[in-house]
Amino acid sequence: MNFSRLDGEEIGDVLIRLGYVTEEQIISILSMQLRIPVVKLDYYPINRNIFYLIPDHLIRNHCLIPLDLNNDQLIIAVSDPLDLGVLDEIKMITGYEVFPVISSVREIKEVITRYYDLLQPIYETSPQMVGVKKEEEQNGKEAVDTRIIVDKEQAPAVRLVDLVIKQAVEQRSSDIHFEPKDGGLKIRYRIDGILRDTISLPVEITPAIISRLKIMANMDIAEKRVPQDGRISLNVGGKKIDLRLSTLPTILGEKIVIRILDKSQGIIKMQNLGMSDSHLKLFQKMLRYPYGMILATGPTGCGKTTTLFSGLETINSPQKNIITIEDPVEYTLEGVNQVQVNVKAGLTFANGLRAILRQDPDVIMVGEIRDSETADIAIRSAMTGHLVLSTLHTNDAVSTISRLVDMGIEPFLLSSALIGVISQRLVRVICNNCKLSYPAEEDRYISFFLLPQEYRGKMLYKGNGCSQCQGTGYKGRIGIYEILEVNGEIRDLIGARLSVERMRNITKPLGMISMFKDGLEKAFAGITTVDEIMRVTFAEEGGK
Repeated sequence: MNFSRLDGEEIGDVLIRLGYVTEEQIISILSMQLRIPVVKLDYYPINRNIFYLIPDHLIRNHCLIPLDLNNDQLIIAVSDPLDLGVLDEIKMITGYEVFPVISSVREIKEVITRYYDLLQPIYETSPQMVGVKKEEEQNGKEAVDTRIIVDKEQAPAVRLVDLVIKQAVEQRSSDIHFEPKDGGLKIRYRIDGILRDTISLPVEITPAIISRLKIMANMDIAEKRVPQDGRISLNVGGKKIDLRLSTLPTILGEKIVIRILDKSQGIIKMQNLGMSDSHLKLFQKMLRYPYGMILATGPTGCGKTTTLFSGLETINSPQKNIITIEDPVEYTLEGVNQVQVNVKAGLTFANGLRAILRQDPDVIMVGEIRDSETADIAIRSAMTGHLVLSTLHTNDAVSTISRLVDMGIEPFLLSSALIGVISQRLVRVICNNCKLSYPAEEDRYISFFLLPQEYRGKMLYKGNGCSQCQGTGYKGRIGIYEILEVNGEIRDLIGARLSVERMRNITKPLGMISMFKDGLEKAFAGITTVDEIMRVTFAEEGGK
């Protein structure tokens, strides 16, 4: 105790710092002695609409956070349940009975950083701002928000938008959704391919948030009737970030989606894509062809461009003239001539591809085949001495062939030009910090797809959920693949105009490993889960 007083610390903090006990042990002892329950905030449904009840200085200085308001009883997570003075002060300020629960300092600080810091600027919004909105509504006029102030100390919307973007980048989000709803604005992040609710904002600040975003993207803040597109370039935490904004008028107001492109991220090495050894060797073999077409297929956001750029980096050399046409340019590769599509100026994929052919290219990368004109030019380019890489939206490798035929490409041209098709998905990776193993026999899906002798005695894995993965059990993503190499047998099948179903049945015995099988191998290796494989491939596997 004397040591505690001299050092200026609580005795519990001293014992933890010296390694005699853990914070969890201290919390458990206090809970038993004081008969106060322990709450794990990683899993607790926190009511973020009541944060404003407690002053900012109390939340930060005493490391506490309000969790819920139930029958005039304010539930508060505290790190020090013996600090009775602050509990009495909160009771006096709010007028509610206070019911404390114990949580760790780490968990409370994470909630403050993740949620409270985003909402805190709203509580500083001046009454005058809200008053202007009400007056405009009473006059029956459409409110055009011109109240964005450059001084961040006087503009909660400015600081809130900055915080939302900063937090989204820190949490590895690919998209931010600002969605109007009755009574306010909901903000969601897409992390590892899954949308997650973040915060809901009151209606009073919603116009200022929307206007701030539109001003940053050089959009017309008065135009709310038609969709608009814009872009922003920022430096967030030392990272160069490009933001692509899209607005959409809905019946409840304007919805804004921001696509985040981290320009500081380098191109992923081919060996780190997540391909199996056999897939990797096949991809490398395809890239050695002097001419022909290689396609990467799958839905939006499945990593097609990442795969193609890893291939371009592999074959990039001073002896080759590599030109790309993209929309947008997501990666920059030294030594490669990259062209940005500009539809307003008349530079489309098709027009750009025609111009590229006059630039003496060796390798051409077309960001996406969107129409029959682009498909026709790309195929003919592949047949005239150029290696062409591109992407297409199809469910699997085999259906790519029928899709191109449907776009007007003659089968004899396709069979001559196509080298191979890489179809892929991104699956979430199990969080290494909370990974658990369990017998494969206990999995609810595995018996539907494998014979008992194929999984009996093997282990599968899952994430239990922790602070590092925000309770999801997953952190990061990796690709699962299937690669169709167009050899003599496949060329004959293309020329025969077989149905997709018949082609699938014929290609299986030829050794093509499906995405589902590739995913199962990663599940048994402890990389992902069977549930995750089912989520991204069930429709395709179910149809095979």
